[in-house]
Amino acid sequence: MNTSALPQIQLKSDRVPGHPWVWSAQIVKPAERIPPGSVVDVMDAKGRFVGRGFWNGHARVALRLLTTSPDEAVDDAWIAARLARAVALRRDLLRLDDVSDAWRVVHSEGDGLSGLVVDRYANHLVVEYFAAGMWRFRDTIHAELLKHFPGASLYWFAEQHVQRQESFDVRSNDAPSAVDVHEHGLAFHAAPGLGHKTGFFADQRDNRLRFAGLARGRRVLDLCCNAGGFAVHAMKAGALEATGVDADAAILEVARENARLNGVEARFEQGDVFEWLRAAIARGETWDAVVLDPPKLTRDRNQVVNALKKYFAMNRTALDVVAPGGILLTCSCTGLVGEDDFLEMIRRVALNAGRDIQVLHVDGAGADHPVASNVPENRYLKAVYCRVG
Repeated sequence: MNTSALPQIQLKSDRVPGHPWVWSAQIVKPAERIPPGSVVDVMDAKGRFVGRGFWNGHARVALRLLTTSPDEAVDDAWIAARLARAVALRRDLLRLDDVSDAWRVVHSEGDGLSGLVVDRYANHLVVEYFAAGMWRFRDTIHAELLKHFPGASLYWFAEQHVQRQESFDVRSNDAPSAVDVHEHGLAFHAAPGLGHKTGFFADQRDNRLRFAGLARGRRVLDLCCNAGGFAVHAMKAGALEATGVDADAAILEVARENARLNGVEARFEQGDVFEWLRAAIARGETWDAVVLDPPKLTRDRNQVVNALKKYFAMNRTALDVVAPGGILLTCSCTGLVGEDDFLEMIRRVALNAGRDIQVLHVDGAGADHPVASNVPENRYLKAVYCRVG
């Protein structure tokens, strides 16, 4: 790449952006059309070099800054080096191969690759694109991934709303066949490329193990259980019994298979979490260890308040089935809901219910989901361990 010939985008301010995302309102509209996904140089209002990154005049995030060095070209070699660094973090430092064959290979800005997420499921790699600029480098990305994971199958995609926002067209290849993945000595069924029905979320790997340790000798309730990962781990660790609840009948079949796969008994029931809990409360049932892990509630910043109201309602209802002295692990994967707001919600739940809640530990996704210090949005998962009086 000849960096001297790159198009230039000027910011309205002479202040250096504190975030790699630069919104369209922060830039001076260029005189000529620049194709979405182009690599551009970014200059401040005084004409000084700020950084280099992906441009997209059609998107709300008009710029994704990738480097602040004027001597660093964003090209195939740059992509290859960033991918190699991401894989080395997981394999050499975190040694994830020792505990699992399902982990996040690339976590977007957390690995300096804004607009790219790659997940590993055994010998399958699922590549998700969030930016037109990354899609332009797809051939290099796919080739480099196969160097690090020889013989792996690749499945790539982008959500329809992302393709509309970013103005690029992704034609996905065929999704790979289902596979069994492993973590901490247990096996789980996964079907990469089928959205939430992959049945396996690697971001909760460490939380499943921690919760299982706390649930030993206790009766467990796994709410919004998906494929039953928390319930299966808890039973394997010595829980007395486990019940999982989810609205999705298909994913509950995967949960039952996961229990059989690991030689444990667990009960899984289909139902709306509110209706199911109200029926349990009416029967006077309680559990000693409860996990509540609902799906993402919103992608819209204007709906954060409503999302917090939903979290309050779910947690307030769930609290009524937690036995005195019981454990509650409550989670949020809504990135727009900050940790402080989530903890404040828990405080209000305790006040409303007249129950004492001790926050024992606050966690998030595993270290294969690193968070850039200037992109707190990447720390999307909150997992709060509580003891309920």
